[in-house]
Amino acid sequence: MLQEKAGAIAGQIWEALNGNEGLTQKGLKKAAKLKADKDLFLGLGWLLREDKIETSEVEGELFIKLK
Repeated sequence: MLQEKAGAIAGQIWEALNGNEGLTQKGLKKAAKLKADKDLFLGLGWLLREDKIETSEVEGELFIKLK
């Protein structure tokens, strides 16, 4: 059940990131229409494991973009 949720959230995140240069953590949470930080990080973990995204810190904030 949790694995299905993680995959679905990862899809939402991928869609939000597709076609742009990347987003901050807050911007991505809003663009992916996620309500909780735990959901955001669940999806990010999935995408990191699949090697689909890159993360960095920009001005003290997490920045995420597709590879």
